[in-house]
Amino acid sequence: MPSSYTTLEAADLDTATAYRLLVGAVVPRPIAWITTRSAAGVVNAAPFSSYNFVAHSPPMLAVNIARREGELKDTARNIVETGEFVVNVATFDLMETMHGCSAEFTPDESEAEALGIGLAPSRHVKPPRVAASPVQMECRLAHTLPLGRGINTLYIGEVLAFHLSSDVFDGRYIDSVKMRPIARLGGPLYAELGAIHNRPQLQKPPR
Repeated sequence: MPSSYTTLEAADLDTATAYRLLVGAVVPRPIAWITTRSAAGVVNAAPFSSYNFVAHSPPMLAVNIARREGELKDTARNIVETGEFVVNVATFDLMETMHGCSAEFTPDESEAEALGIGLAPSRHVKPPRVAASPVQMECRLAHTLPLGRGINTLYIGEVLAFHLSSDVFDGRYIDSVKMRPIARLGGPLYAELGAIHNRPQLQKPPR
């Protein structure tokens, strides 16, 4: 076991320090590369790594989006105004493009247009999908949950449709290894899956 510990009381931490500790400790984090469409029709694409699935019947995804200087980010504002978004899985081959979407764009600028991201129409929602992503999930906003001191809000969406590339989907399972998803670490770091360890399932999967 470790020889010593540094103990920090959360109540004594400022926001920046708490954030720095969390993104360093909670790793690796899956990335939601979210496409939305503004009320004016501008397509926004942005990555968020405070994200996961939170229900499977019906399937639901949750993403935490913090305010910037007290204002909603473009993705959050579009989700609130339209109630729709698409989560696209970011892969190793798409990492540079996805990372480019994290730059600051004005609300009337489209990351997809500026970075030349190919888009595909969705079936149930207006925001398009990232065409090159092997897994895309169309979502309709189900719950909005303010958290903490009001900087963070959790947006929970019900998945209306999965779009699954035949390169990674065999009709029953998604091959996570073939997909080569990118995960977020602390600071400027990303990670791939790395070594895979196989252990038998000790519980039955949910039905």
